[in-house]
Amino acid sequence: MAVNAKYVHSSLPVWALAAGVSRYARLPHDVTVVEATIGQDSGGIVGRVAARSPDVVGVSAYIWNAAKLPELLALLRESLPDAVFVLGGPEAAHNADYWLARGAGFVLRGEGERRFPALLDKLAGWEGPEEEAADDWPDPYTEACLEALDGRIAYLETSRGCPFRCAFCLSGGSGVRFLPLDAAKERIGKLSRSGARTVKLVDRTFNCDAGRAYELFAHIIGLDTPCRFHFEVAADLFDRRTLSLLASAPPGRIQLEAGLQSFFGPALKASSRQTDLAKAGRAIRALVRGRNIHVHADLIAGLPEETLPRFQDSFDQAYALGAHHLQLGFLKLLHGSELRKQAASLGIRYNPEPPYEITGSPWLNAEDLVCLKQAENALRHTYNKSRFLTALDYLLSVSGLRPFSLYHTLGGFAPNHGTPLEGYAAQLYDCGVRLPGVDGDELRDRLLCDWLGMVKGKNLPSFLKTPDGRRKAVAEKAETLLGRGVGRGEAAVLRSGRGVFADSADRDPVTGLYRLHFIE
Repeated sequence: MAVNAKYVHSSLPVWALAAGVSRYARLPHDVTVVEATIGQDSGGIVGRVAARSPDVVGVSAYIWNAAKLPELLALLRESLPDAVFVLGGPEAAHNADYWLARGAGFVLRGEGERRFPALLDKLAGWEGPEEEAADDWPDPYTEACLEALDGRIAYLETSRGCPFRCAFCLSGGSGVRFLPLDAAKERIGKLSRSGARTVKLVDRTFNCDAGRAYELFAHIIGLDTPCRFHFEVAADLFDRRTLSLLASAPPGRIQLEAGLQSFFGPALKASSRQTDLAKAGRAIRALVRGRNIHVHADLIAGLPEETLPRFQDSFDQAYALGAHHLQLGFLKLLHGSELRKQAASLGIRYNPEPPYEITGSPWLNAEDLVCLKQAENALRHTYNKSRFLTALDYLLSVSGLRPFSLYHTLGGFAPNHGTPLEGYAAQLYDCGVRLPGVDGDELRDRLLCDWLGMVKGKNLPSFLKTPDGRRKAVAEKAETLLGRGVGRGEAAVLRSGRGVFADSADRDPVTGLYRLHFIE
């Protein structure tokens, strides 16, 4: 059983375990996979599992489902009193006593493809030796697995482990093992034909072996597929040869997520994080300049030694790189991580419930965290969704505010907790016109253009509409230029007097924005 965060996600672990049973078990076992989400009713999930009358229920425990699993386990034990419950995954492996006390009969640590079938064999009475095999992991992408994807995000691993030992992570310290290249290419091909729109590689540092990464990038670039492939990379490990190859990728084919975490040296050192920040910055800028790859950069607020002013500096430096998405995450003290072990001695406080997020430290107090949360809220609802980008650039250029200060100001003025987009646009305008140096008409025009580029055919918010009757003339001109009809929400007249319209058939595969045309 997998309990995913959202329906759009799929579960690689449960299918890998099913493949492990098929490959390594010495006795026959009838395996069924059930995938659910944390938002679904627990009773309904239990009903789906109980309907199979299982002898053994295996559950993958992760940070996103750990809060829901205790209730699920209790209900499952009530419905299936004779079943054996086996938990695996990082949340279980590093907190075994907790789960054993909540209904788990067994907790498996480490990779499960061999251990889970070995346990099933023992439970079924097998007394012989376990299957001996080469150091590989079986192909999880069976016909049943691919059918179950149903267009959702697919996950793929071509390596296990990480060469680094970051104190906030669980992946490092055990070296890196690679799936043979032929097998990796075969699985990539299967997923490229599966109907999944996005394939996310879960390799912790995909490009830790530059030559191998180059070959797989080249293979993916050469595919005839609408799929996009998402990789977690260390930007400072890119060489010129690989950057040149990536510049040739079809627009939108590749997404890269580069973990920077901080630009403050003492924070990186305290977290055992090794990054050549200057080299990483040059690589990210080069990738963004290519205009064909969506680049995602990560920061972590709450690392040891990094105060709020220091983090603001890190944010501003990261923002200046121009990545399409800048993740402002908060330190999570994961079970099994070095920082969790050191938390008491360092004075780091955190929520004892998943996701174990920091609540205070000698470097950040509660007020600092509120400030960070406000900035994160505004960043998440604007820049990271490619919304209002030219308006934000304008505000930064004339107000004199640094990037963090602008997002903190917006987040405090207009906190977005489900605000409709029209209302949020108006709040952004009301906030922006209060800043020094801002011209209201210019800001309104910028917001209008952003709106046309962001949404398809949706009417302008009332505060952006102009009484100018020339909008019809702009739409007629647009129809002549495009050779097709133009919807009401695709054309407008700016306060400057220029006409503007969006081509809803021309969407940038990297940014997701529609192309704008301006006419006099």
